[in-house]
Amino acid sequence: MIVNERRGRIDSAQSAKALRLLAALPVVIDMEADEEASMQLARRRRLTVYDAAYLELALRKGYPLATLDDALADAARAEKALLIGEGGT
Repeated sequence: MIVNERRGRIDSAQSAKALRLLAALPVVIDMEADEEASMQLARRRRLTVYDAAYLELALRKGYPLATLDDALADAARAEKALLIGEGGT
């Protein structure tokens, strides 16, 4: 959020509101992550391991993926993952 503030996309009030909304989410920790699958996705789709982990979770659980990152969205499409805004809700 700080980067977005610096770039003028949001202000400090919007960051504070986003943090309050995030804190209210029912966060669940996934203890079944497949690290090898994440590494393979990262290699195959030239993603960071961080992004590949999100994609691995979406694929494994059948969850739609929300991203504004073009590379991650392209990788998700190539892997046949659901994308929010493209039929994945």
